[in-house]
Amino acid sequence: MEFTLSAKTSEYAAKLQAFMDKEVFPAEAVYEHQRAELKAAGKPHGLPAVVEELKVKARAQGLWNLFLPHSHDPHHGLSVTEYATLAEITGWSPEIAPEAINCAAPDTGNMELLDMFATDAQKKEWLEPLLDGRIRSAFAMTEPDVASSDARNIRTSIVKDGGNYVINGTKWWTTGAMDERCQLLIVMGKTNPDAEAHNQQSMVLVPINTPGVKVVRNLLVFGYEDQHGHAEVSFTNVRVPVANLLGAEGEGFALAQARLGPGRIHHCMRAIGMAERALSLMIKRSMARETFGKALVQQGVIQEWIAQARIDIEQARLLVLKAAWMIDTVGAKGARKEIAAIKVAVPQMAERIIDHAIQAHGGAGVCQDTPLASMYAGIRTLRIVDGPDEVHIRDIARLEIKPYLS
Repeated sequence: MEFTLSAKTSEYAAKLQAFMDKEVFPAEAVYEHQRAELKAAGKPHGLPAVVEELKVKARAQGLWNLFLPHSHDPHHGLSVTEYATLAEITGWSPEIAPEAINCAAPDTGNMELLDMFATDAQKKEWLEPLLDGRIRSAFAMTEPDVASSDARNIRTSIVKDGGNYVINGTKWWTTGAMDERCQLLIVMGKTNPDAEAHNQQSMVLVPINTPGVKVVRNLLVFGYEDQHGHAEVSFTNVRVPVANLLGAEGEGFALAQARLGPGRIHHCMRAIGMAERALSLMIKRSMARETFGKALVQQGVIQEWIAQARIDIEQARLLVLKAAWMIDTVGAKGARKEIAAIKVAVPQMAERIIDHAIQAHGGAGVCQDTPLASMYAGIRTLRIVDGPDEVHIRDIARLEIKPYLS
C-alpha cells in the first residue's frame, strides 16, 4: 500500500480545500438562513439557492462527480482510494459540500448502481440527469415492519403481471424522497419468495410520480429535519414496465452489496472529516476559555481528549484507506471484513470526539451556535445506517472464525 497521495489526488485535494475555504464555509450561514426562510414559507424540503450557486462554481472548477471511478469524465477516473481523501474534506461541511460537487448520498450509490447494472435506455433516462445534477433520487430498501438489518426480511412484493411489475409494500428512511427534485426511487422487493434466501429480491426503477406511490411523512433525526428528508413511502398496486428492472431478477441482494461497499468508504471518510472539524473546534474553544485560573486547553482532561482524538483519527483513517485500497485491488467482496470494520470503528470514533467537543463547548455545544449538535445527531445515526454495528461485528467475527473451521 502506497501512503503518498497520487499526483491527481493531491491536485484535486488542493482545489477542493480551496473551494471549501473560499466558498463552502462562508456559505454555511447563508444556507441556514435560507433554510429557515423556506421552512417559514412552508417548504422545509426546498433547496436553498446558495447550494445551486455552489454547484455552478464547483462544476466550473472541475469539482464534479469525483466519486465515480469510471470514465464518464476522462479528467476524473479516480479510484476509491483516491476519492476517499476528497470525501474526508467534504465531511467538514456535510450538509452542503457533498451536494455542491454532486457527490451526495444517496445519489452517489444510486449512480454507481445505474452505471454498473442499468441498460443503455435506463442510463439515458436516469443516470445522465443525475450525473448532470438536474434531479435527485432515493433508495427504498428499509422497511418499518421488519428487522431491516437482515435485508432478506423485506416484505415489499414485486409481482410480474404481463409486461408490468406490480409493487406493494411500505418503505421508510428513504433518504432524499422529500426533496422536491427527487424523481427516481430504486425499490428493492421480493420477486420470488420461494427462491433461495439471497435470490428472492430484485430492484426496480420507480418514478416517484407513478400512481400508487405515496410519500407518507418525513422522519426526523433526533428532532432535526433533513433538507432532503427521510421519508416513509407506501406502494399500493404500483405498476411499472418490466423494462424498469435493474439488473436481473433475483440479483437485488447482490446489487445492494455492490452499492454499499464503496458507499461505506464515502460515509466513513466524511465522518473522519467531521471528527477533524470537531477536534479543531474543541481546540479553538479550549484556547479561548479560562477555568480555575488557566486556559481550558491547559487542563489535563482536555489535553487527554485532544491527544486521544488525534490517535483515534489517524488509526481510523488508515483503516478506511486500507479498505478503499482493497476495494480497488480485490473488489468489495474481497474487502468485506475491512468494510465491516470501518463501519463499526469510524462512527464510534467520531461520535466520541464530537461528544468531547460538545462537552468542551458547554451550552454552546448543544445549541445551533455551533455545528456540533447536528453533527452528533448525524454521526450517531450512522451507527445504524447501512447496517447497525452489531451486524458488522457479527460478520467480522464469522470471517475471523472461518479459517479455524476448515
